Amino acid sequence: MTETDHDIDEQWMRAAIAEARLAEARGEVPVGAVIVHQDQIIGRGHNERESQQDPTAHAEMIAIRQAARALGSWRLIDTVLYVTLEPCPMCAGALVNARVPRVVWGCDDPKAGATQTLYAIGSDPRLNHRFECVPGVLAEECSALLSGFFAAIRAKNDPRGTR
Repeated sequence: MTETDHDIDEQWMRAAIAEARLAEARGEVPVGAVIVHQDQIIGRGHNERESQQDPTAHAEMIAIRQAARALGSWRLIDTVLYVTLEPCPMCAGALVNARVPRVVWGCDDPKAGATQTLYAIGSDPRLNHRFECVPGVLAEECSALLSGFFAAIRAKNDPRGTR
């Protein structure tokens, strides 16, 4: 990857981070995603599981649906997904099914990561489609968003905090 590619990845990851901040402002786990096609965002999303009471309302799923509508096709060929947290099994499977060729994420997910950490769905040769995996873009910033969110929840729920 060239320096220019890295700069472009950081630019689009910042858009995904902005989506994550929208989720956080709404009390959702701060994960954000954007899908880019021909240098334009055609799909964006952030976690909405709590507000929608929908277990599939992950940032990636929302962005995938929006991008498919924008292209008028379920095949998201020539796109790149940028997401702040490594995709889970559901999202990685959807990315395979949508034929997304490249997935870039911020921080790894040690509890549900399905593109590198626990599973390698996007690069599994048994599947009919695989995607390029690019981990660690603005990882510290993405990780800090999540850590801060969960630290605030723990502090709020800590009975010692009421003294």
